[in-house]
Amino acid sequence: MGPLTGLKVLDLSRVLAGPFATQVLADLGALVWKVESPGGDDTRRWGPPFVGGESAYYLAANRGKKSLAINLKDPRGAAIVRELAGRADVLIENFKAGGLEKYGLDYPSLKEANPRLVYVSITGFGQTGPRAQEPGYDAALQGITGLMSITGEPDGPPIKVGVALIDVLTGWAAVAGILAALLERERSGRGQHLDLSLFEVGLMSLVNQAQSYLVTGTAPRRLGNAHPQIVPYQAFQAKGGWFILAVGNDAQFARMCRAIGREALARDPRFRTNADRVKNRDALIPVLAAVFRERGRDEWIQLFRAHGVPATPVNDLAEAFADPQVEARGAIWELDHPTVGALRTVASVFQHFSRTPAAPAGPPPRLGEHTLEVLVEELGYREEELRALVQAGAIGSG
Repeated sequence: MGPLTGLKVLDLSRVLAGPFATQVLADLGALVWKVESPGGDDTRRWGPPFVGGESAYYLAANRGKKSLAINLKDPRGAAIVRELAGRADVLIENFKAGGLEKYGLDYPSLKEANPRLVYVSITGFGQTGPRAQEPGYDAALQGITGLMSITGEPDGPPIKVGVALIDVLTGWAAVAGILAALLERERSGRGQHLDLSLFEVGLMSLVNQAQSYLVTGTAPRRLGNAHPQIVPYQAFQAKGGWFILAVGNDAQFARMCRAIGREALARDPRFRTNADRVKNRDALIPVLAAVFRERGRDEWIQLFRAHGVPATPVNDLAEAFADPQVEARGAIWELDHPTVGALRTVASVFQHFSRTPAAPAGPPPRLGEHTLEVLVEELGYREEELRALVQAGAIGSG
């Protein structure tokens, strides 16, 4: 049993931030009802690649949930979701600000019947402010928060991160907020509304870069693979590939200089301390780059490890998943999917709890797979009622 066994989560979210959060909760033992429109979560159609009739994108964020196909535009469908909300501990949604009010599924409407409900709204810019009604897409948020302005080569264009990073970070923020609200509920007996925005998560995630701007008033610039406040801490090209050198302190820098046979660099007053190296990076980095091009990537990495200097290869995903650490940590879960067959998915980082580890509750569900099951077992609907709802298009039977 997972640490969240017994927790009931009503998931009205789509695409990534919300579904990622509820997948984390499902892995930890929560029962997650994923409410989808009869057309399904948008990501079911985002591809290729597709496998077994499902998109890889959808499969990445919906493990272990129960899918209910319900038409909110039908008053009977909205009524069903309100019934489920009355039994839920957590509700998570990512409609536009105020978008659920017309269905009676906004927080003020639901808290009267279920005052213990923890209600999470995820939007692009939050429930208030001049941008509250604007849609939020990860790439747009990477642009407007400044993340793209510090990503890319110095003389190149701004570049977005290769995954929807702000969506993923907002998912993690939602998990943290939910757990905090549930803990507080143990003391007060009351739920509350969590107003999360991708915009603020994006700003918060800029950490040292944001703080540097706030204390100096100068916007950071793009540095490619380099670090704004640590040198050398970046990618270098060697024979046969690239590697990351992460020299975090002066002692490591001295050891690196010994490893490459350039001890004089550690004694050079321009490079003696990290602050010196940051100030004089344009003099140091070309010297190191020329040295590293002389030998193979793996040879350098082995040499640095022998000298206690952090260095890793720049892997593609095939190389990353082939690393022996993946197997040693069980970082891939294999699930039995009804149409895919053996489905490999990335495991939860919480599977290493000593007593109540995370575990997969099942594969990502097919659209509407559990509609009838949940309505019968949780809400007590009878067969003739379900038949009428299906015929009217209020629900999908899967």
